[in-house]
Amino acid sequence: MQVLQNILYKVRLQQVLGSTSLMVGSIAIDSRKATKDCVFVAITGVQSDGHLFIEQAVAAGAVAVVCETMPFTKQSGVTYIEVKDASEAVAIMAHHFYGQPSEKVKLVGVTGTNGKTTIATVLFKLFTQMGYTCGLISTVQNQIGTTIIPATHTTPDAVSLNALLQRMVNEGCSHVFMECSSHAIHQKRIAGLHFTGALFSNITHDHLDYHKTFDEYIKVKKKFFDDLPSTAFAITNADDKRGMVMLQNTHARKYTYSLKTIADFKGKILDNALTGLQMLVNETEVHFQLIGEFNAYNLLAVYGAAICLGEEKLEVLTALSMLTGAEGRFDYLISSKFIVGIVDYAHTPDALENVLSTIKKLRKGHEQIITVVGCGGDRDKTKRPIMAQMACTLSDRVILTSDNPRSEEIADILKDMEAGLDSAAKRKYISISDRKEAIKTAVSLANEEDIILVAGKGHEKYQDIKGVKYPFDDKEVLRETFEILGK
Repeated sequence: MQVLQNILYKVRLQQVLGSTSLMVGSIAIDSRKATKDCVFVAITGVQSDGHLFIEQAVAAGAVAVVCETMPFTKQSGVTYIEVKDASEAVAIMAHHFYGQPSEKVKLVGVTGTNGKTTIATVLFKLFTQMGYTCGLISTVQNQIGTTIIPATHTTPDAVSLNALLQRMVNEGCSHVFMECSSHAIHQKRIAGLHFTGALFSNITHDHLDYHKTFDEYIKVKKKFFDDLPSTAFAITNADDKRGMVMLQNTHARKYTYSLKTIADFKGKILDNALTGLQMLVNETEVHFQLIGEFNAYNLLAVYGAAICLGEEKLEVLTALSMLTGAEGRFDYLISSKFIVGIVDYAHTPDALENVLSTIKKLRKGHEQIITVVGCGGDRDKTKRPIMAQMACTLSDRVILTSDNPRSEEIADILKDMEAGLDSAAKRKYISISDRKEAIKTAVSLANEEDIILVAGKGHEKYQDIKGVKYPFDDKEVLRETFEILGK
């Protein structure tokens, strides 16, 4: 239980009706989860408005309501608090309710279009290997030490996030590595948190179904850095054309990483093969198990963060050389006939280009690249034709298929993708709406040493079709198909 007045510290209040000296036992942002002695925060969300459910929350036992617009009907004995921004308010309230957990760990946030999961995961693995008890908050999973907690969002809602951070503190975590999605930043889920450091990977065409314009998407990412305290560090990718923009207004200590220009954390690729990356990192030669130029950038970001967190250079590089990446990120298996199958989460044009460019650099010259790719339903439609053309430009054969069609018809999504194909691309592709059949066809087309890329879903273990999540694992389907077809 916490005193309401104490958890409202630093919240921008407009009006208070009732006592703030009462005790509250929980914070609810969903009226269905409102319980006795809770404070209900009415948030105007993307799909619903919490103000419509204030009466239900009070009926369920809420003793206080925080809202942006006072309700017409008010219950006696209930405290009503009007705030300018309910999303910001609930994040600050949760921070105080759970005992400021982010101030008791070294919290490092990772943002950018691509690479967030790999950077956060490798940081978690690195610091765990170096003897720390760590927390991970990511798209793939949340983790406290060795305990895995399934993830529902890249970044949880503010109440769940602070509850998770408190649990990490209670279980002895010294470091927490967290993906900070553009949605989470924009919706202020991370407001009130104390960050020790922040990393920027890159920014490309994504989430325009939500942010509407690319400029808005950039500004949202930049706000994360603008809000950092002077005690924090901020590390950016100097090779991304918007990398330095992220640091323009930050109060944090500024650092850069790069493969192409002078930087605080400088890398050079000496060899890039299926056996891993041979690199110079600040003039020290290291072999890493991760593969591809995009992972060279991820490794530099991780190395930079470790140095900023006070670790010793050679110890960091030695530990990093032994680590693998995140599940579903350039995750590969080799069949009995030496066909290479690669599963990757690439679901943006830039990510797909990065993965296919890497594959082209890895092949010896004669192998086919066969790509299976789709686009999600109810998401940014403008990237669909670009994704299809990109796949055909950088592959020998392409199979367009389903990828979480959600409420949309698969045929409509495929039609949008096909609209982007030029005459040369049209000679390379076929469309198969069933993803399992598409993977099976790719394997049947493959010869010894050919490379199959199954792109878009990565770590996901389901297909989201008409509101139902059906079990589906790209890597397992690929593995089973290799066995069934004797490939």
